[in-house]
Amino acid sequence: MTMTFIRACIIAIAALACVTPSHAETVETAPGVTVTKKTFPAPINEQPFFGFADKTPEQSKADSKFLAEADKLGSREKVFDVAIERGFAHIDRGDFPEAAQRFNQAWLLAPERSAVYQGFAVISAARFGDLEYAEELFRIALHQPKPRRTLKADYGRLLLKAKRPVEAKAILEQGVRDAPEFADGWASLGLARLQTGDAKGACAAASEADKLKRSHDVMVDLALLKRQAACQ
Repeated sequence: MTMTFIRACIIAIAALACVTPSHAETVETAPGVTVTKKTFPAPINEQPFFGFADKTPEQSKADSKFLAEADKLGSREKVFDVAIERGFAHIDRGDFPEAAQRFNQAWLLAPERSAVYQGFAVISAARFGDLEYAEELFRIALHQPKPRRTLKADYGRLLLKAKRPVEAKAILEQGVRDAPEFADGWASLGLARLQTGDAKGACAAASEADKLKRSHDVMVDLALLKRQAACQ
């Protein structure tokens, strides 16, 4: 075997690697919707999409029973709405394991709905620190039916965490129009404006947030924002 032949083989293998890149495995989570298959160190019912786990017969039976009970109540959509609202209420309290369980119930009920992907995006970022996966889910949520009014505010906050304030500001400006009563959106917009050189606009956003019901985290953000922007 000559050196010329060996060299030709190496070049061919390298070329093949360039044209056949590896791809992360994806899974269909609703008709026409695919997401990257990701698992996290937590029980399956506390992970997005049940951690894509193969369920035992007992777990599948429990899912079927849950859906049948929802049907008895007359509307899966109503049960979905309750599950989603409970999930976000648990997020507000910092109870991410319980929130994920409610979002997984919602996914069983209506896997195509935007709020499922928004909820799992928040869980992915806040509990597991996976900002890249969270953004993937937020982007899906933007194109799914019946989005929550707080979707863009939550997405903009993620972009702030990812140190992308220009993109965050554009999303958050839309977010406060969608949900003007959501203090988190105004606080995040204030931070985005401050980080893009608009201290006056940051103080204006802080003033709007002050008029609304605020969580502990929002009040911490606002205190930091006012100090850094030198708000009067």
